[in-house]
Amino acid sequence: MSTERFLVTGALGCIGSWAVKRLVDEGVPVTTYDLPGDPYRMRIIMDDDAIARVNFQEGDITDEARFEAVVRDNAITHILHLAALQVPFVRANPVLGAKVNVVGSAIVLETVRKLADQVAGLAYASSIAVYGPASDYPPGPLADDAPLDPVTLYGVTKEANEGWGAIYWQDYGVPSVGLRPFFVYGPGRDQGVSSTPTKAMAAAAFGRPYRISFGGTDTYQHADDVARVFIQAARTMPEGAPVYNLGGSLASVDDVVAAITRAVPESAGTITHEEAPLFTPNGAQGTAIEELLGPIAWRPLDEGVKDTIDTLRAANAAGRLDVDRAIG
Repeated sequence: MSTERFLVTGALGCIGSWAVKRLVDEGVPVTTYDLPGDPYRMRIIMDDDAIARVNFQEGDITDEARFEAVVRDNAITHILHLAALQVPFVRANPVLGAKVNVVGSAIVLETVRKLADQVAGLAYASSIAVYGPASDYPPGPLADDAPLDPVTLYGVTKEANEGWGAIYWQDYGVPSVGLRPFFVYGPGRDQGVSSTPTKAMAAAAFGRPYRISFGGTDTYQHADDVARVFIQAARTMPEGAPVYNLGGSLASVDDVVAAITRAVPESAGTITHEEAPLFTPNGAQGTAIEELLGPIAWRPLDEGVKDTIDTLRAANAAGRLDVDRAIG
């Protein structure tokens, strides 16, 4: 592990913060690449000594020269590319969304092409948003080879990135692994259309009511588990440019509310939800990724909800959590 040097784009986000934590805990040198910002989400899950071991580098993902210089100068061997604007931000500013999500990913791939003798692994975040709503598919969890049919501009940018990855392998022999998280939850998940279950967990933890903004059945994944899979994928690196759905806990929003109530019994009746589902399939199988990585131990929903609530409460007690921000 001492020969590895990871770079994480979007490290100030939720999955990125968990990935940084895992790498620091392993003793792996880790560099981050983000716009200037506060590592607030890292402070929820890491202490100051751990954060001090992170090499924070500022830069715009659309700045090709800067990104390439950071990768080269820090002798980066593995890249986790997580930087992106999420659904509401792309909808609000489509041109910026395309620049960050598509041009940014092209720059990452081009940098890996130029530094092929140095960079051994690249795992990037696609999204379940490359698919359409449940009505587009047969009943049950989505098959790994289901056709793509995005219904948001964000989803279109993620589909484009998968195409860029495929052609960079075809034309230049640049390998990559794309991963499609579904509904990620856990400490630090405070942005995006599917963040409201985590906000409900935070609300219950601190005695506040909350209404989750959607209903339906989906696959839920704790952010720490997702970060672990990204790191494993970057280290494994098959040939080609495969893209995988991720597994997890298949659950309805009623199941999520019930798990919150079991973790915080006094919250009973205070956590509610809308009935209409989001624009996503009814869960995903996520089995093909295990052919690459082996069996993946996704934590059960009840365990993940309790872990989230316990972590948020501990961070608040330590003065490291903004409760209003966590609830939104």
